[in-house]
Amino acid sequence: MENLEWALLRGETSSSEAGPSRIQELATQLVEADFKSILESSEAKAILSDSKILQGLISTDNTTSNRIEESPILRLIVSIALLQSFVQANWTGPNLTFSPLDILPSSTTSTTTTEEELNSAALPLLTLNGEPAYHLAQQPIIFLLARRLLSSLSSKDLDTSPIWLLRTHLIHLSLLDEPVPLPEQDLLAVQSLLTNLVVTRDQDLKAMIELEIGLYHHALGQDKQANQSFLQAAKSSELEFELTGALGKRTKYQVNALSQLVLLAESRKREGEEVDQATPSDAESKEENGAETTKSTLPESIALNDDTLLEETEFTKVTSENEGNTSKLSHLDPSNQPALHPLDQSLLLSLCLSQHNNSPSSGLTANQMMPFLVRVISNPRNWSIHTTGLLLRSRLESTRSRTVERSTLQLLALIEQMPTSDSSTKERLRYFHQLPLPSKWETEKELAKRYLTIGVTRSALEIFDKLEMYEESVSCLQRLDKEEEAIKIVKDLLQGKKIDSDILTKLSNENLSEDKKNKLTIGRKAKLYCLLGDLALSSEESIKDPKKSKEQAIEYYEKAWEISEETSSRSMRSLGTLYVGLNEYDKAIQCFKDALQINPLYARAWFTLGVCYVKQEKWLEAKDAFRRQVGVEEDDAEGWNNLAAVYLRLGEEGLKDGETAPPVTFENKHLAWRALRQGLRFAYSNWRMWQNYMIVSIDVGELSEAARAMTRVVEELYDKDPILAVDPDVLDKLVDSVTRDDYSLRNEVVPKTSNEGFGLLPIVERLFNITILPKISNSTRVWKSHARLERWKENWSSAQEDYLKAYRCSIVFDDSVERDLQKWKDAVNEIEILIATMSQLGPKVKKQLEKEQQENPDQPKKKISDWKFQARGIVRTFMGRTKESFEGEKDWSRLEELLEDIKNSD
Repeated sequence: MENLEWALLRGETSSSEAGPSRIQELATQLVEADFKSILESSEAKAILSDSKILQGLISTDNTTSNRIEESPILRLIVSIALLQSFVQANWTGPNLTFSPLDILPSSTTSTTTTEEELNSAALPLLTLNGEPAYHLAQQPIIFLLARRLLSSLSSKDLDTSPIWLLRTHLIHLSLLDEPVPLPEQDLLAVQSLLTNLVVTRDQDLKAMIELEIGLYHHALGQDKQANQSFLQAAKSSELEFELTGALGKRTKYQVNALSQLVLLAESRKREGEEVDQATPSDAESKEENGAETTKSTLPESIALNDDTLLEETEFTKVTSENEGNTSKLSHLDPSNQPALHPLDQSLLLSLCLSQHNNSPSSGLTANQMMPFLVRVISNPRNWSIHTTGLLLRSRLESTRSRTVERSTLQLLALIEQMPTSDSSTKERLRYFHQLPLPSKWETEKELAKRYLTIGVTRSALEIFDKLEMYEESVSCLQRLDKEEEAIKIVKDLLQGKKIDSDILTKLSNENLSEDKKNKLTIGRKAKLYCLLGDLALSSEESIKDPKKSKEQAIEYYEKAWEISEETSSRSMRSLGTLYVGLNEYDKAIQCFKDALQINPLYARAWFTLGVCYVKQEKWLEAKDAFRRQVGVEEDDAEGWNNLAAVYLRLGEEGLKDGETAPPVTFENKHLAWRALRQGLRFAYSNWRMWQNYMIVSIDVGELSEAARAMTRVVEELYDKDPILAVDPDVLDKLVDSVTRDDYSLRNEVVPKTSNEGFGLLPIVERLFNITILPKISNSTRVWKSHARLERWKENWSSAQEDYLKAYRCSIVFDDSVERDLQKWKDAVNEIEILIATMSQLGPKVKKQLEKEQQENPDQPKKKISDWKFQARGIVRTFMGRTKESFEGEKDWSRLEELLEDIKNSD
């Protein structure tokens, strides 16, 4: 008998097991998932006639008590059959072929008893620690019977009863809104099984128990303990796995193989098992270590069908083991790994869950999780394991534009295949307790929300209606512009004709006092009146008569506020938003203040309140509002930007028209600078914020940060708006700050700060040489700023070249200069400044080049240009272009004098 109960825990049995032939026959039926035969047997009916088992369900006048105390193994078989039947009905499918009335003894039920009555009676009895069970679960009476039967067993009767109680509790948790922990003594009893002699001799059994303990911790949100259990289970199973990189191609047009993330994994060799290199063939079915499947009966893996991405990564073939690689898995070919044992596949899926729980919500999470799923999906061995792998892949792919379609279709396919008989019930249930497989209603709810994200609203509506999630149904009807239907649902909810499933579950909670239930009821009514207000604003009437619809919405929101006894923050937020649209800021401010007094953690309400204060130029109040907003929602860059703007306006309160605002204090400028710096952490590509940050950085003396900000602005704008990309005033101030130091002391002075002088020099040089000049070369002021820097560095030749480049970008080369007198005069001034600069730099350039040639006689000689020749050419060319239009002008003589000065210069 002891061997039989351990075999049942593994999901196995054989004729060699000791025990009565009838018990052996029932155990075989259990392993083959023939639950109907077991539960309709005379033995099961005798057990189910126990008054303790049926208490609270039906009249127990005709029942007996403790009729078969002497046969715990028989009770175990019947309770497992009940438990697995409930799992089949609500998780794996296919649909049950019997009803609760078929399995209960006829003596315990009357002829008028219905299945609905039995399930309705069972549902309240499944409340656990005050947490009600989900009311749409199918056949809850079957689960209640299973739970009561298993609870009547103890570890004194059967060694394996603790693990069956754990499995029952995990299923029970799926019916509850909030997790409830297992009694400590029950969990200790499960953990003590790991020291049992049978378990220590069976590696797979030990790994199975540790895995289920990990899933229990995962269900409670205890990620650290869950991770430890998963890793211990992998160790017990001797599963070798390694997340590493391998060369491969991910897209159809990729030419060169790049490093791709891959999970190398290998199961230990089981006795009597041949290692598979591929999925079972279409024609063959296998039964191997309890894994029975055929390729044709596995859940369909929907093809990606993308024009760019490959269906799966194509890894470069491995021809030999990498030299010097000490990894135990270095011999595996990433593109052709051996099939894993189903238990090890379950372990990888759990490790994937652990990875998700301990990683930040970012792209890296998906990149780390996907190799685990690919490794499992690539070699399917079991229906439920493959289903779980496809489901987890669907969740990962739901956030990417190229895979969201496949993600939704895959989820739909998994739901549609559950009622079918495309695979045996035995196979579907074989590894169910080692998997995080969600229930049918949870999967359908997930599909409905997925539909909403891609705009398939009508299908989402059908699912929400089926699951009695009426508030979500109202949202769908709003999207479909069916406000009349939505209003009818809301009014039906208000009148009690319909009850939302979430509210029904909460009101069934035994832990709630009558006072709390009353608050929940009025809160629900207030929420429904808010929905009516929303619908009034989006209905067709709002287009025909917007004034009337807004008045009606205000009435609904005020009704919600009244009926909630002034506790509905949502009604005040909605009303405040409506008043903002009407430009009635005083009323809006009062509404938001009332709402935030109830729920101060609503960031958008603080933000809108701040906007209202800004409209009224109440800068102190606006500052407080935006500070509270970013305190609640730290990653809102817009809030930080607004807070910075308000800091720069403090001190302007109470100014009358025509009065000049006082200068902003340094303290407020610095606070604004800090706010912008914080906001840029969450808006790295927002060039406007970088531009604001750049200007404020100049004001507070953070010049190195100003240079960094200008770098970001140029990178974002140079190809869109080159003129706006560079602020010449800021650039001049940066150069001015550098050139304050004496360049001749560059080797003697140690920079004390990176905000001025030699400390700022390398930053400004990088700004010019790497960021600005390669991208923006048509700005006069940019070239002049760089020329000043080169001149300070005594790079006379570079400085002169920069001035000439600035001249070529100047107004002199504007076509209208030949017709517009004022522009012609400006051009004359530009030429005079250039010639004066050349007269100063020309001799220095000549001298510098001669010196370089003397010091490096072996270097090729550079041609020393004659600055006078260049200068004369510039003046004469300009005079030739404009002679016809402006030769008689007064300023023409300035050009003639300029030529004479060049001729007579030394």
